[in-house]
Amino acid sequence: VALGLYFPRKEYLENVYIDEPTGMPLLRIHALKDSHDEVPHFHLCQNLIISRARSHENNWFQIREKKGLLYLSKSLDREDFNMLSVGNWMPLSKVMLYVFLSSHPFQEKECDSATRATVFLSLINATAPACSSLTARQLCFTEMDLSFHIKENKPPGVFHQLQLPSVHHMCQNLSISYKLLAAEGAPFRYNENTTSVQVTQRLDREERERYELIAKCTVREGFREMQVEVPFLVNVLDEDDSPPFLPNGTDTADAVVEFNRKEGTVLSTLTVYDADTTPIYPLESSRKKYTGTIITDDPWISETFRVEHIFDEIHFSPNGSQVRGTRHEY
Repeated sequence: VALGLYFPRKEYLENVYIDEPTGMPLLRIHALKDSHDEVPHFHLCQNLIISRARSHENNWFQIREKKGLLYLSKSLDREDFNMLSVGNWMPLSKVMLYVFLSSHPFQEKECDSATRATVFLSLINATAPACSSLTARQLCFTEMDLSFHIKENKPPGVFHQLQLPSVHHMCQNLSISYKLLAAEGAPFRYNENTTSVQVTQRLDREERERYELIAKCTVREGFREMQVEVPFLVNVLDEDDSPPFLPNGTDTADAVVEFNRKEGTVLSTLTVYDADTTPIYPLESSRKKYTGTIITDDPWISETFRVEHIFDEIHFSPNGSQVRGTRHEY
């Protein structure tokens, strides 16, 4: 089943300061494709969620439909801040926006798409700090973990941009460059010109479930140079695409029953491995996936014996990397 475009992360965080100029780029949101011919369109729901209790019409933020660039469509002044901070006199107020994704242009006020990401904006009751006062970590990376989810068997594509749009816009006197440090043969490519990171091939979760890379950033200001490194993690999401397998190739076990066996005696066992899925909760949904059956025409046998099904998570090690799976025992 093609589920369509998806976000490689579900949440984004960004800071917004008072009196930043209209048109200021805040953050870049990416989408990955389910099939090659899809074209992503981004749409912002025109409601700001200020707290669980209330929302406010969004007059300040907009997104470029085809680029996923979130920007300030109106400068946020102190009056706006006071209105959005619910009079709590705090130096910071958090608001929430929903970004929706579709493979066709959005109709107006379409805010019910299942495919959405949440943007948390910290509104800060101060003007933006001078670039020279920011640490290398603040200039290079946001407070978000660089952690992404990519579905297996899907087309390659760009899923992140390392350069921060707001810093690039404000701190043009600084030279900020990035590198992506990855093991040889890792299916990711960094483009220096666009600072974007791309997955270069379809991934297979049964081969590898997690990639651990490092994003390295260098900031140069005159003769001064600062460097910072942060983990860059990619988790591969499973698609149910591999059949279960039997360790010795047989799906049937014979049971020999002797007299005077006590109730609860185990007479025979059969093991099935599934590298494709891990135990899911509620447990009944994992249990229903496979059933164990006693093959007989004799009603007495059906009444007297039963098959019990237990399962647990195990690890397979293809290519030296650990992949989770399930062992079912009957």
